[in-house]
Amino acid sequence: MNIRHIAAASAVSFAALSSSATAQTKIDWWHAMGGELGTILEGIVADFNASQSEYEVIPSYRGSYTETMTGAIAAFRAGEQPDIVQVFEVGTGTMMAAEGAIIPVYQLMEKTGAPFDPSAFLPAVVGYYTDPEGNMLSMPFNSSTPILYYNKDVFKAAGLDPEVAPTTWTEMETFSRQIMESGAAECGFTTGWVSWAQLENLSAWHNQQIGTLQNGFGGLETELTVNGPVQVRHWENLARWEDEDLFRYGGPGGGADAPPAFYAQQCAMYMNSSASRAGVLANTPDFEVGFGMLPYYEDVAGAPQNSIIGGATLWVLSGGSAEEQSGVATFFNYLSSAEVQAAWHQQTGYLPITQAAYDLSAEQGYYEANPGSEVSIEQITLNDPTENSRGLRFGNYVQIRDVIDEEFQRLLTGDVDAQGALDAVVERGNVLIRDFEDANG
Repeated sequence: MNIRHIAAASAVSFAALSSSATAQTKIDWWHAMGGELGTILEGIVADFNASQSEYEVIPSYRGSYTETMTGAIAAFRAGEQPDIVQVFEVGTGTMMAAEGAIIPVYQLMEKTGAPFDPSAFLPAVVGYYTDPEGNMLSMPFNSSTPILYYNKDVFKAAGLDPEVAPTTWTEMETFSRQIMESGAAECGFTTGWVSWAQLENLSAWHNQQIGTLQNGFGGLETELTVNGPVQVRHWENLARWEDEDLFRYGGPGGGADAPPAFYAQQCAMYMNSSASRAGVLANTPDFEVGFGMLPYYEDVAGAPQNSIIGGATLWVLSGGSAEEQSGVATFFNYLSSAEVQAAWHQQTGYLPITQAAYDLSAEQGYYEANPGSEVSIEQITLNDPTENSRGLRFGNYVQIRDVIDEEFQRLLTGDVDAQGALDAVVERGNVLIRDFEDANG
């Protein structure tokens, strides 16, 4: 399905509507979707603009998630803020603290009288973006979770069953050794986002606490706890596997070196966002890609639990006129419709944010026609989230992720062992959390 065709039924009226464009209320949307994702996003906006005559949404790419959020904050201080800004999940705590700068979505929808049903959204998605009373603070848009991609051709060449993905870390190690010993590939696996995939999701997947006070959802004075036995064990293994060339480090942040290593068939397996699906398939025409859930340690009680989301939501910044706020609410209703969300999900690999979008995708035969496309949904909904696996909400977490990357690199260079690296993450991270609380208390 092509998003550009969703509003095709209204095509007859498009020409007439364009004549009144000068009278339209303009809605500025700053986003962080570049490349193919940005093209699809602009298609959604074009369809919305063409479907009605009252509002015109103007999308503007503002760089990375961090750049987009910090740019919007600076713009607000200068009185030049957009109406909508896309903010990644770890920026939630920062946005919540910006009292007076944001309009919570539930308040916006109530104020404008727009139809709004929070229960329509998948619990694993909406739970991340609600306040302690269960009120939605921002509008879910692009939610993802890390999954496992693997090279079926390499598996076959190594004597492994190409239809069976490894499910445990023991199998990851065993498969990687067999792949390398057979000469089918030069490394077993790589990963994007060490912080997100190999610490935050690693913890949730094994039902391990990330921080006190319900991983920060319970309020201020929370502290990180990611230096427990399961996390330490995993980082010890990653360092050992990197020394043995079973694992290849993809770099800090999103791990820019990881995708090329998988695309070039240097590494047989690759962990990254489910939203990487479109890019993975576009860059691997020479081999067949398989999909699996994240591996887990089979001797950890309660594992696997459920993974947690990444991606971003749309925050409404205050200062707009009543007409602009009504336009934002109207656009949000369009954006969260089953048809738009199903098409966005199918084209990008992002999760369907509503049950209706998931059901529609199933009815359209998408999952049957695209094996592996349901893995992310099955993984994130595997069990009802616990206090340990709901997600995380800490102030200054963007900076804390930088700390995680720094300490992981110190681990790989041998400057510190896994316990020392994660102890440092906790110590340095807690200082940043206290700094945030002091500045926003």
